Amino acid sequence: MNLKPALAACLMAAGSLAAQAQAYPSKPITIIVPFAPGGGVDVLTRAVGAKLSERWKQPIVVENKAGAGSTIGAAQVARAPADGYTLLATVNQTMVGNRFLYKKLPYDPDKSFEPITMMVQADQLIVANSQLPANSLKEVVALARKKPGTLNYGSFGNGSQPHLLFSLINDREHLDIAHIPYNGITPNLTALAAGDVQLGAGSAAVIAPLVQAGKIKPIAIAGNSHIAQYPKVTTTPEQGYPYAKVSIWYGLLAPAGTPPEVVSQIRSAVKDVLSDPQFAEQNVTSRGLNVVAGDGKQLRDTIAAESLDTAAMIKAAGVVAE
Repeated sequence: MNLKPALAACLMAAGSLAAQAQAYPSKPITIIVPFAPGGGVDVLTRAVGAKLSERWKQPIVVENKAGAGSTIGAAQVARAPADGYTLLATVNQTMVGNRFLYKKLPYDPDKSFEPITMMVQADQLIVANSQLPANSLKEVVALARKKPGTLNYGSFGNGSQPHLLFSLINDREHLDIAHIPYNGITPNLTALAAGDVQLGAGSAAVIAPLVQAGKIKPIAIAGNSHIAQYPKVTTTPEQGYPYAKVSIWYGLLAPAGTPPEVVSQIRSAVKDVLSDPQFAEQNVTSRGLNVVAGDGKQLRDTIAAESLDTAAMIKAAGVVAE
């Protein structure tokens, strides 16, 4: 049997794939953000996209495809050609929370995408209306026990992080802090600032304007790390509630089947952008976020671990998929 033709064909195919990877990107890249413009992941993606465009000499188009809890935009990327020219920039809700909130998703969180990198991460802050006579989660718990049925918290929808967090606190501490769901984070925080609800949760970047205006106050960091913007605010484990932890991350993903060489090239470029001290200060740390820029395995493992934790929180909250 003459192996030379087969060997030559294999070498030609390998050379062709290598050439494709080296040529990437040779046309504009679209990054889908499955939320409305102006949110944290949208702002960061546009800043990263601008730097990638300079680096690659190709347009980076960021498109907002909001709706149905981020499922519309995510499904669009899942159906896109696996060539690296359509990417998804999103938060953990898309890959973790949605699997528990919808009976049928138009994408598979575990199989429809190739994780590229977790760009940034931040622990959420537990916040209170400025008039609430409690300045820590410990004081909130004591107040809820002293005056049962008098406290409430807002969330940006059933199954959202604030809902799951406070439901878990209620469950573990045997409290009855009432849940008031809103249709999105903006009306939720507006109600909190007005005193229509007394408690809530959000990222440092999102709550900053209301804290500066004196409308709300952070009372705990729902995680293990301190936040530079709020040096006096202690963590939930430090206050005696180690289970009360939620964080948000912004991840970049490609359609499943995207060539590893292309995924690696995108990851390397994004890591270079995020690792630049000036860029990080302007676009990440100043917004209460932390640069991660990890690899695909780290993002995939995080999704798996968070899914296990979220399953327990969903059960405590009594959330039923719709």
